[in-house]
Amino acid sequence: MPDFVSIARAGAVATVTFDRGDGRNALSKQLILELTEAAHGFKDDLETQAVILAGKGAFTAGADLKDPGLDRRRANGLLERRHLVRIGPELCEAWERVEQVTICAIEKYCIGGGAALAAACDFRILGRAAHLRLPEIPLGMNMSWHAVPRLVSLIGPSRTKQFVIFGEKVEAEQALAWGLADAVVDDGQALAAAQAWAAKVAALPPNAVRMSKVSVNQAANALHRATTFMDADQYALATTSEDYKEAMRAFLEKRAPKFTGR
Repeated sequence: MPDFVSIARAGAVATVTFDRGDGRNALSKQLILELTEAAHGFKDDLETQAVILAGKGAFTAGADLKDPGLDRRRANGLLERRHLVRIGPELCEAWERVEQVTICAIEKYCIGGGAALAAACDFRILGRAAHLRLPEIPLGMNMSWHAVPRLVSLIGPSRTKQFVIFGEKVEAEQALAWGLADAVVDDGQALAAAQAWAAKVAALPPNAVRMSKVSVNQAANALHRATTFMDADQYALATTSEDYKEAMRAFLEKRAPKFTGR
């Protein structure tokens, strides 16, 4: 049985809720694997037509940098390091492959790998005070998890550069204007709004919905793998740099980093 992920079903709608018990829901290795397995579980599910993904409390604070299971410094050489960094991209790919319509209900914040995961789903509904943020570059990493082409498809190249490079918050209303969010609702109502969207999906002919989703994704994502196949290797390289080490020290010491390009 999963420790952090639960699935509740109501008719043709399934709600996948993840909860690490602290309201922050940082993505530990175990949580990532449980969410990936949850997505795989819908492959042969012919009854469910819409899947809601929600965090208990905040959507997620992003990858858990304190989780030993995600500590690349423990890797025994580059081969093992490359293997360790696969779980994030595989999580997003698993959710992107779900044939049912997927809807993220996002409250409070959705950071780093959480934003990559949300971008892999079909729709994102945000509470009014929620925000998204990608802190990877200010922390000395590249943005990986195959997220960049998905973001380009959603919001275009210029806004993707702003989102990825600056590492600044994108508030709910700005996310809506950009096309990163599909709806903004009162705080605490993102799940209810996602349920209303899911009910609309569930009332439609399932074959037509699934085929249409797959057609749109194929048109939008045709070159994604070709343009992002190296991002995990770029991450493995970036996290060997002195700038990455300095960024991590500064993060833990709560000070501004001093980057040198080394």
